[in-house]
Amino acid sequence: MAGTASLILIGVFGVMTLIGIPLALAITAAAFAAVLLVVPMDMALFTSAQKMMASLDSFSLLAVPFFILSGVIMNSGGIAVRLVDFAKLIAGRVPGSLAQTNIAGNMLFGSISGSAIAASTSIGGVMVPMQKREGYDPGFAAAVNIASAPTGMLIPPSTAFIIYSLVAGGASIGALFLGGAVAGVLWGLGMMILTAFVARRRAWPVAGRVGISEALRVIWRAVPSLMMIVLIIGGIVLGVVTAVEASGIAVIYTMLLAFVIHRTKPISELPRFLMETVHMTGTIMLLLAASAALSFAMAFTGIPAAVTSLILAISDDPIVVMLIINIVLLVVGCFMDMGPAILIFTPILLPIAQKVGYDPVHFGVVMIFNLAIGTITPPVGTGLFVGAGVARVKVETCIRALGPFYLLLVAILLVVSYVPALTMWLPRYFGL
Repeated sequence: MAGTASLILIGVFGVMTLIGIPLALAITAAAFAAVLLVVPMDMALFTSAQKMMASLDSFSLLAVPFFILSGVIMNSGGIAVRLVDFAKLIAGRVPGSLAQTNIAGNMLFGSISGSAIAASTSIGGVMVPMQKREGYDPGFAAAVNIASAPTGMLIPPSTAFIIYSLVAGGASIGALFLGGAVAGVLWGLGMMILTAFVARRRAWPVAGRVGISEALRVIWRAVPSLMMIVLIIGGIVLGVVTAVEASGIAVIYTMLLAFVIHRTKPISELPRFLMETVHMTGTIMLLLAASAALSFAMAFTGIPAAVTSLILAISDDPIVVMLIINIVLLVVGCFMDMGPAILIFTPILLPIAQKVGYDPVHFGVVMIFNLAIGTITPPVGTGLFVGAGVARVKVETCIRALGPFYLLLVAILLVVSYVPALTMWLPRYFGL
């Protein structure tokens, strides 16, 4: 039964995707076709619809549109230059200072905006031209921007972890945020070390010293934006607010920044921000509902159990199992966006990871790390193509320059995968 259901699921989904059917509809149709194997049509329709509606009946889901809205406002709120100036203070005296500033800026802006694409365009749009003017290799400048942009998917607040928490059956969002923060910082530090090594070999310039008065001015300008991270993460970790309440605070705070403190946007722009949020939220919710139908179909037809048995038949060694899962997720990330990948593969792979002793929070961090790499990997990686466009460099040139970064990211991924204490110590320290 599981084998036939798997073929139907893959076949229907593949055909509908190839002919251009929207992803949510393709997932729903594939799930419905699989359920029809074992139950009459009227029951299949009723049960699938019931599962789809039930999946959206969650208070925690309110955090998604609020965090999206805060990110939309931040993306348009004119904070990129302030964060670039602050990043120069952090990385300005390190070899390859402009590239280092690009990395630090992407980590800061990506975490605040929640979007790797926004970080790549906003920070990279400022830093890549500056690197070119200072004699940096254009391909390497583009690669630095592209490779560091996905850190914002790991450093909270991150909607990817919220979605994973819901699909995984309620894994602690606070713990996922803290574990993701550690993994994101490891990603960024790895980029900085590699960049410093390359910059030293190529004798790229280091930025001049900044006076105390100028440094204080830069910090003062950046503090209001940086405080959002402190408010959100601090509030959740200390138990002062829930993730939903924190998302509401994020919206109010970003509105104050954009409309009152920085005054970079008129309040008349708010309807446009709301419409953009509605569009993005609707897409996510439809995919979430479709994934619920898919999860039901897979559980009903025994597909996860069959996949678990197949992988465990190869080996029940946790190291080997995690290696197989990483390979699967890296390949999936090359062809599928992060949201659908989380929704589809969490119900399949999480039970396998738990079977061999991996914690759901740790697995969530590993999963998002894998899929974040996929966003900058051909053939579908949107981050790669956007970053190449921002730098005005051919994609082929970017891929060649990204080679060492890909190897480094895989090495960091293996460390994160096989040394759970690295990402779990912070959640455990706060008792999450």
